[in-house]
Amino acid sequence: MNILALDLGTSSVRGLVLDEETQPVPGALARRKVSLAIGDDGTGTLDGPSYLACLVECLDELSDAGHLRDVELVAVSGQWHSVIPLARGGEPLGPAVTWLDTRPTPPASSRGPVDADDYHQRTGTWWHRGYWSVRLPWLRERAGSRVARFTGLVEYLLGELLDEAPMSISQASGTGLLDLRTLTWDAEALSLAGARVDQLPGLAPMRWHGRLRPEHAKRWAALAGVPWSAPVGDGAASNVGSGCVDPSRAAVTVGTSAAVRLLQRVPAGQELPRLPERLWRYRVDHDHVVTGAAYSSGGNLFAWANRELRLPVGAELDAALALVPPGGGRPADVRFGGDRPPGLAPAGSGELRGLSFGTTAVDILAGLMQGLCEMVAEDLGVLESTVDRQVSVVLGGGAMAASVWWRQAFAAALAPRDVSHQRNPEIGATGAALVALGRFEEAAGLADIGRTDELISPTTAGPSRPQDRS
Repeated sequence: MNILALDLGTSSVRGLVLDEETQPVPGALARRKVSLAIGDDGTGTLDGPSYLACLVECLDELSDAGHLRDVELVAVSGQWHSVIPLARGGEPLGPAVTWLDTRPTPPASSRGPVDADDYHQRTGTWWHRGYWSVRLPWLRERAGSRVARFTGLVEYLLGELLDEAPMSISQASGTGLLDLRTLTWDAEALSLAGARVDQLPGLAPMRWHGRLRPEHAKRWAALAGVPWSAPVGDGAASNVGSGCVDPSRAAVTVGTSAAVRLLQRVPAGQELPRLPERLWRYRVDHDHVVTGAAYSSGGNLFAWANRELRLPVGAELDAALALVPPGGGRPADVRFGGDRPPGLAPAGSGELRGLSFGTTAVDILAGLMQGLCEMVAEDLGVLESTVDRQVSVVLGGGAMAASVWWRQAFAAALAPRDVSHQRNPEIGATGAALVALGRFEEAAGLADIGRTDELISPTTAGPSRPQDRS
């Protein structure tokens, strides 16, 4: 049995085929870059129809090469937090507002939750521009009465392909409108969002599966009748793909953005552990939660530096970075894209300090990388307070696979913890497949863990540019 794993990221959409041990089938990978619209005003959007076209191209490529022939299950890892306003006929009234967008502001007439801490404990989120509680009123104000309902980018895409596309519990938790214990839409969050239940996607029941619409089943005949599992939020999928499936191991994932997360088993209906004020909590599925902190910067820091600073390339860059000791870069505030929740710093809050005429482009790059390491280290300490123990750490994501220096900088910043890294850059897709198969217990054993100073083969890790993978 093979599994088609789709990774619907911020900078690219990817489809790869895994065997029954969730190992990649050689050559069975299709990838398309997507165009993220960003602006100094905090814009961070994706065009839904264009993104759908990229997904269709990936499926066509895999189909034409015969890679879909033995697929018996489709698993999906999808970005959290995005939202699209829809007209009565279901057509988008604008682009998908992604996690990177910092423009939404609360309505002037709203005072927020009655009890902010209770709201945080129930939903795992805050009344914040990053969630639908603030985004929906802001979008409605801009689009007016034409808005009939709202959906996420992932649900929009699957709604165009499948017979039905309810929102998974994992994706719903990323909206900030879900009660994480009861797994129902939270009444106060809906009130703040100015939305009714019928204006939101339906919630997928446990063990839900969808199937291709007849017209698409003709196009991709090998997938006709094949079940599609409920999508898993990309951060949750990355934890599973990194082998971090219990409270002893935290995942630090650096793709386009970055996050530090800890996964725990907390079945629906069970009381949730208390959540520290600065951390969020979402659902992996009906039985597991993931707690952590996220950052707007990650591999996109490298992308910016590479574009603007004329960095050396390939082995020359690796050699130049090797001369900069961890912690030796220029001081930097890496909030170029602003804060992720609960912070409120706007886009454009990044800073570079300590520059001189002797400062090189590589010094600046090292400082940016180090700045992210320091933010993660601080939040990891808070995350450990929820389990009363020091944890080991697994680094993962395309940016980690591509940079030995960055891995070693993380190891230094997170010392004395045991720090290793996951060699497989496709942790989101792999994690989604493991969730779909219900194989949480095996995830740690299947993870391809290596040393932080280990060189990664280009045939395994793909292009050696951190910004190339989300």
